[in-house]
Amino acid sequence: MSNEKVIKVALIGNPNTGKTSLFNQLTGLKQKVGNYPGITVEKKQGICKLSDTVKAEITDLPGTYSINPTSLDETLVLDTLLNEQNDSFPDVVVVVVEIENIKRNLLLFTQIKDLNIPTILVINMIDQMKRKGIDIDVKQLEEKLNTKIVLASARKKVGIEELKEVILDYEKLDTQSIAKITDRIDEEYFTKLKNAFPEFPLYKSWLLITQNNEFDFLGDEQRKLVLKFKEDLDCIKRYQHKETILRYQIINNVLKSSFNVDTSKATDLRGILDRILTHKIFGYVIFALILLFIFQGIFEWATYPMDIIDGAFASLSSWIKTVLPAGTFTNLIAEGIVPGIGGVVIFIPQIAILFTFISILEETGYMSRVVFLMDKIMRKFGMSGKSVIPLISGTACSIPAIMASRNIGNWKERLITILVIPFTTCSARLPVYAILIALIIPSKSVLGILNLQGLTMMALYLLGFTAAIFSAILLNKILKIESKTLFVIEMPNYKIPSIKNIFYEVVEKTKAFVFGAGKIILAISIVLWFLASNGASKFKNAEETITAQVESKQLTKEEFQKKVASYKLEHSFIGYMGKSIEPVIKPMGYDWKIGIALISSFAAREVFVGALATIYNVDSDSENSGTIKQRMAAELNPETGEKRFNFPTGVSLLLFYAFAMQCVGTLAIVKRETNSWKWPILQLVGMGILAYVSAVIAFNILS
Repeated sequence: MSNEKVIKVALIGNPNTGKTSLFNQLTGLKQKVGNYPGITVEKKQGICKLSDTVKAEITDLPGTYSINPTSLDETLVLDTLLNEQNDSFPDVVVVVVEIENIKRNLLLFTQIKDLNIPTILVINMIDQMKRKGIDIDVKQLEEKLNTKIVLASARKKVGIEELKEVILDYEKLDTQSIAKITDRIDEEYFTKLKNAFPEFPLYKSWLLITQNNEFDFLGDEQRKLVLKFKEDLDCIKRYQHKETILRYQIINNVLKSSFNVDTSKATDLRGILDRILTHKIFGYVIFALILLFIFQGIFEWATYPMDIIDGAFASLSSWIKTVLPAGTFTNLIAEGIVPGIGGVVIFIPQIAILFTFISILEETGYMSRVVFLMDKIMRKFGMSGKSVIPLISGTACSIPAIMASRNIGNWKERLITILVIPFTTCSARLPVYAILIALIIPSKSVLGILNLQGLTMMALYLLGFTAAIFSAILLNKILKIESKTLFVIEMPNYKIPSIKNIFYEVVEKTKAFVFGAGKIILAISIVLWFLASNGASKFKNAEETITAQVESKQLTKEEFQKKVASYKLEHSFIGYMGKSIEPVIKPMGYDWKIGIALISSFAAREVFVGALATIYNVDSDSENSGTIKQRMAAELNPETGEKRFNFPTGVSLLLFYAFAMQCVGTLAIVKRETNSWKWPILQLVGMGILAYVSAVIAFNILS
């Protein structure tokens, strides 16, 4: 395998052209997800076997409408195509266009072709040609575009093998420009430009002087020449405008005789569906019903596998204590590592269901309709329809959601979006919500079809979104940043979801949650176990102290061990830490044990359940300690004798986690995206105060 020839392939296309589906078909499971060097934008790479001696390394670049970037994601495409010194510079570019929007998609293709890089054109979604009444003369189109064309349907696996063959023979592709725009704009000007940079293709030189990027691969003399040409900004803007017009004129002429649409033969329901799903009343009702269905599914369908996982980890802890010799190492595994990991793994079913639904909504094309539907509303709050995607993405994780705000060109809208995203209920909150709702809300049906727990979950999601909206209103009034933007959104075709794409998406995101959260939780669980299993003199003399206290009482061995374990925990290092913050959290209805979990979860919200799992396992010396849910349900308030996790305390905790900023990763990414510590500190303090006040008020009203 090490002797195989590697062809570097860049996969480029407009958003919603099916580029990712094609990437999945070519690479299958041979994919890896990472970040571009020096930045946090995600990139996907995969390996595709072309022959016994050749393989392709395919990079799925961010979707872009043009080679002239308006966002950080699009800038990456430009840098990849211009910097030949970079390891990711492609041997061949595969441009993916979508059958119905081929005219607009070809603008990007003509730009890339002018860079004299071997380029293949993939016309995707050909399974819709008949339905749309579309006919293509491929041979004539190939001649006019001076390239090899592959007709494909990534969803139906059509054209994949043909594309592999064309990639294999990429060296035979003609790299000559097809547009030659520069000759038709100002021959004298572009002759000077060509003479200034004889080592580059002319269109590459044009891009160097029209973009604001700092190109690292340029030498000092080249930089000076670029700056000299940039002095005449009016001329550059005028020529850029001419370039776009000329390119569309060329594209129109190319498609005139080789691409035909007969609407009389079309059998399309898109218009009817759009009128319903984007209706000013029914559109919102349908969206609300879809959300309700999702949250019902999260509880109804995940309960059984969650109970199995919860019971399995409880049994595993007991089994480890039984089979391994008593000692520190056994306690570390049984009371620290296993409960901590179990506190994450138990929520895989719910998280997988959530990601599945989100992927389906994106795959079908419905999510773009939601963006369009919400635009008018969002503008009233200082945001735009483009803010909806980051806000909805926030239901998975705030970090990529904040990065997704880069497609918002207006700085004020983008800043407001970044600041309010953490209010949306992310998957890290889901474990906390799920365990608390299961403890305080009965699993009863409403109207015979709805589940009360599912309705509560939806209410919490709506609460988070409402908090984001009100925060946006406040920020829109406070932030004195004048700006105007136009909202443009592409409505992709409706599609039947690809099972393969959904599977990859769910697996990747669930893996990211489990391993990302798992690392933090495992580390914190071990630290918590150590702090809970060690202490000063009172901790060491626990058995003697308890023996003296219960001398006149008849206790079973199990009751005695339970008292010793509780005494040890209270006088351990972590017990003293919890006791020190108890006066602050007591008005919220929490004891020192919950306080420990609260502090631990400032690293990441999902740590809360894992921390309690560790604490309650250490708190019991019984070989059969039960599941984390059973342990939390059995916990009593020594002052009142009532359940610790009763309705007032449960609601208080739900509100605290709904509003509190408890994610170090999110704070770090906000600092990076805004290039200032002012905004993340504002988030931490503002959301913390709101969470504390809400929790205190709720507990005292309900008690």
